[in-house]
Amino acid sequence: MRERIWKVGDRVFNVSRQGLVMGVLNVTPDSFSDGGNFFELEKAVEQGVRMAAEGADIIDIGGESTRPGAEPVAAKEELRRVIPVIEKLRAKIDVPISIDTSKAEVARAAIHAGASIVNDVTGGRGDEGMLPLIAETKSALIIMHMQGTPRTMQNQPRYEDVVSEVSDFFRQQYARIIGCNIDPMAIAFDPGIGFGKTFEHNLELLAQLERLRAHDRPLVVGVSRKSFLGKLANSPEMKDRLAPAVALTSLLRARGADVFRVHDVKENMSALRITEAILGRTE
Repeated sequence: MRERIWKVGDRVFNVSRQGLVMGVLNVTPDSFSDGGNFFELEKAVEQGVRMAAEGADIIDIGGESTRPGAEPVAAKEELRRVIPVIEKLRAKIDVPISIDTSKAEVARAAIHAGASIVNDVTGGRGDEGMLPLIAETKSALIIMHMQGTPRTMQNQPRYEDVVSEVSDFFRQQYARIIGCNIDPMAIAFDPGIGFGKTFEHNLELLAQLERLRAHDRPLVVGVSRKSFLGKLANSPEMKDRLAPAVALTSLLRARGADVFRVHDVKENMSALRITEAILGRTE
């Protein structure tokens, strides 16, 4: 098996040997599953510390909701929400911090405050200053695919072949990244489940995940608490999305996913490590 390496700041993760759990920390009043829960500074910091204690390899902090239909947030407000959380968390935990933003201004301040990963839902297209910033600061970058914007992305998304189109997007962005003198070993790709995709598009991408692999870079998946899980579980209750999400963590690890963006760290971490223990005996 070829080894997949992801450089994150001064750390090097061999994700082919051990997958990573990225804990989601939304510092927003309106995110789809936990909006408002961690909007207060101390509650957000407590949640970040809790996720690190439960084994999270990365804490992903976002100050702008990207749920379907969400309105944009001004950079000033986004900064007000996320920077104090990053600063306080950086002083308390030793795991890498990711900033979930598409604004170079916010990313720069977050990196200065202690973040080492930029998780950009626009895939580096939303702000022309983003890729030069990544090159300058030598940060890690998650390139996500999204059709449209959060406000419009679920308005009848269409593809001729969703797997081929997402795969082509990754290869195009990889070429742009190399042209910006960004270390390719610092890049990971996320197919953007639920971001401008129908229920069927989501299932098709997950079923053919390995086809999305671009230049042997890590694949990030985020299915936690998303609406298609409720549809699969035939339940409108958010609590009924946990079991399907944990099941997908195991299945997708076996199918080639490397980084799992989740809200429920403890449960997904357990599933991931048990799956890897079994997979290790079959190689």
